[in-house]
Amino acid sequence: MSRAVLSLGSNLGDRFAYLRTVVVDLADVLVAASPVYETAPWGGVEQDDFLNAVIIVDDPATDARGWLCRGRRLENAAGRVREVRWGPRTLDVDVVTVDGADGAVHSDDPELLLPHPGTPSRATVLRPWLDVDPDAVLPGHGPVRALLDALPPADAAGMRRRDDLRWELPR
Repeated sequence: MSRAVLSLGSNLGDRFAYLRTVVVDLADVLVAASPVYETAPWGGVEQDDFLNAVIIVDDPATDARGWLCRGRRLENAAGRVREVRWGPRTLDVDVVTVDGADGAVHSDDPELLLPHPGTPSRATVLRPWLDVDPDAVLPGHGPVRALLDALPPADAAGMRRRDDLRWELPR
């Protein structure tokens, strides 16, 4: 078994269409998809607002590296260009956590740090994650609810839930 939490983001072009490509591509292994949030950019680079969501996927044949490869394939298909750290992007797919047969997967590989090191300080990941898993725990850090509650109120203030954007997956 390999269950993963993936964080999705886009702030260039048809932002929702880029997020939707991930959900559609992973529909066969999709456990849950959060509502979409519009969020202020993070990281100090001036840019347009993001659309963000979190999905939970489960596939016994995919390990942590496999989730990274699948995410990068989708980013590349969306024309993702990595020019500026934390800069604008058509699509960002981050592997937040992976649970394997023996529990939480930990990795210190610079290409795949697990759990994702930025997660405890990002309302843009924590808030949608709670929507799909209210009892979520970030390995090594504790309950996601407590992490979100510990953030300064301004961190979540720049987030707006976009109930007008619905996944509506093909059957």
